[in-house]
Amino acid sequence: MSLKEDILKYALQNAVKFDGKANPGAVIGKILSENPELKKDMKNISKQANKIISEVNSMPLEEQKKQFEKYKGKIKIKKKKIKHGLPELKNAGSKVVMRFAPSPSGPMHLGHAVAMTPSSEYCRKYDGELILRIEDTNPDNIYEPAYKLLEEDAKWVTMNNISKVVIQSDRIGYYYDYAEKLIDMGQAYVCECNPDEFRKLIFRKKACKCRELGVEEHRKRYAKMFAEYKPGEAVLRMKTDINHKNPAMRDFPLMRINNHIHPRQGDKYKVWPLMNLAVFVDDVELGMTHILRAKDHMDNAKRQEFLYKAFNKKIPETIFIGKINFTGLPMSCSKVKVLIEEGKYSGWDDIRLPFLRALKRRGYQPEAFIKYSLDAGITQNDKTVSGDEFYKQLNFFNKEVIEAKANRYFFVPNPKGIVIKGAEEKEVVLDLHPDYPKRGHRKFMVGKQFYLAADDLKRLKEGKLYRLMDCLNFTKTDKGFEFDSEDYETYKLKGEMIMHWLPVKYDLVNIEVRMPNNKIVKGYGEHGLNNLKQGAIVQLERFGFARLDKKEKNKLIFWFCHR
Repeated sequence: MSLKEDILKYALQNAVKFDGKANPGAVIGKILSENPELKKDMKNISKQANKIISEVNSMPLEEQKKQFEKYKGKIKIKKKKIKHGLPELKNAGSKVVMRFAPSPSGPMHLGHAVAMTPSSEYCRKYDGELILRIEDTNPDNIYEPAYKLLEEDAKWVTMNNISKVVIQSDRIGYYYDYAEKLIDMGQAYVCECNPDEFRKLIFRKKACKCRELGVEEHRKRYAKMFAEYKPGEAVLRMKTDINHKNPAMRDFPLMRINNHIHPRQGDKYKVWPLMNLAVFVDDVELGMTHILRAKDHMDNAKRQEFLYKAFNKKIPETIFIGKINFTGLPMSCSKVKVLIEEGKYSGWDDIRLPFLRALKRRGYQPEAFIKYSLDAGITQNDKTVSGDEFYKQLNFFNKEVIEAKANRYFFVPNPKGIVIKGAEEKEVVLDLHPDYPKRGHRKFMVGKQFYLAADDLKRLKEGKLYRLMDCLNFTKTDKGFEFDSEDYETYKLKGEMIMHWLPVKYDLVNIEVRMPNNKIVKGYGEHGLNNLKQGAIVQLERFGFARLDKKEKNKLIFWFCHR
C-alpha cells in the first residue's frame, strides 16, 4: 500500500472515530509508528498528510464511513489495554461501606459525577453500601433545594446504587456527644483566645493559656458556648502535639459558634461542628470501611487521625485521588445560581450547563460517566481537562451506550425543495436501525420533489454526481437537477456526496432541535417521529443523537446530545 493510501486509511479511521474530524498529529503518529524510517522526511510527510486530512475532513461523516469500509480489513487494530476494572481494595472484608459527601450549595455537576462513580462502582463490585452524606453544618452556604436535587442526581448517576442518604445537620446530637467525651478525656478544650494571637502562639509552638486549664473549667466553657458566648469569642479545639512539625496539626478547631439561620434547622442550633469533627464522627458511626478522597484533603485526614486515636477507633482504608480541573466550564454552584437568578440561564438544566440535570435532559446516560471515571483510573495525579476534551471523551462513551438503542430517522434542517427531473415514483423502505432489522421499517413514497438541507444544497456543483441516501443518484446541471441512476455502486465510482432527504409531502413533522449553545435549528422530520414517546433518544441521520424533550400540538422539540 502506498504512503498516500496509508495516510488516507488512518485519516478516515480517525475521522470516523471522532465525529468527522481527523487529527493530523494522531494520523502522522500512526504512519511513523509503522514506518519509523519516514521520520527523516517529516516535511514531506506532513505536507502530504495535511492535504489528505483536509480532504477527508471536508467529507460528510456518512461519506467517511462509506470510504473507510474499503480499508477496514487492512488496518491492524491494536486494542488499547485499559483496566476498566478497579484496583482491589485493601482489607475488603465481609462488608464494604463507602460514602460520597457533597455540600448542598447546588445540584451535581460533572465534577461530582466523576468523583462519585468510582466509589459507587467499588460498592457494586464488593456488594457493599454507598452512603450519600450531605454535609450541611455550615449554615452560610446552603441552597435549600439542593437536598432533593443532590439525592436525585446521585441516584441517577450511580444507577440507583445509593444505600442510604444522611444529612449532617440532622445528626447534631452525635457531634455534641463526642465533643463532651473529648473534653472529659482532657483531649479537647474551649479556647477564648483572639484568633490572630492564637495563630502567632501556635507558629512559635507555644500553648495558649486556655490549654492548661482543668477539665471542669472547660466543661463550664463548653456549656457557655450554647448560652453566653457570641460568634468568634470561643471555639472548641483538639489538644494535639503543640510541637508537631506541621502547624496545621497543632490544636486545630473542632466546633464554633454561628448564629446564622440554618435553612433546614432554623435557629435550633448555634454551636456547629467543623468539618474534621463531623466527618470523623459520621465515618465512625456509619461504619465506614473505605474512603476515596481528594488528595488535597490529606491534612484533614491527618487531623482526623488524632480523633481516631483519642477514641481508639480503627481508621478506614483511605485512597487519595488527584483532582480533575475542568477548564472552560461554568461549574461554580454559587456563581451559576446568581446567573440563574439574573435570567442568564433558564435553570440548572439549561442546555449550556455541565450539570447532571442538563446532561441527562440532553440524552447522556449514567453508564457514560461510569465509563469515563473508570477509564481515567484511580490515581493521585492531578489533571487539567478542557471542556472540549471532556465532551469528546464523554461523547465517545455515551455513543457506545446509546448507538444500539437509538433508532434512525431523517431530519432535514433549514429545508429547501428541489425537483429531480426523470426520477420515478417509488417506495423506499429503510430500517429503523440497520443492525436490528427486526425492529421494523420506515416507508417513503417518493417522486421528483425532495427537501434537502440548505447547507447541502449550497455545496452542489454542476456536472457532479450526488446521492440521496439509500434512494437515488442525481446530477446538477445548468437547468436544475436530473436523475442519473439508483444503485450505490454507480455512486461509488464517481460520486461526490451523500445527503439525507425527505419527500415533499404534507405529513412531515415540524422539528426544533435545541443545540448545546442554546440556539434552535428548525426543519422537517419524517412522519414516524410522531410515534416517539417523550424522553426517547434517536439518531437523526447525519445530524446527531438527540432526545425528544417535548411534544407539542404542531411540532416536536428535541435536545441535541452529540454526533
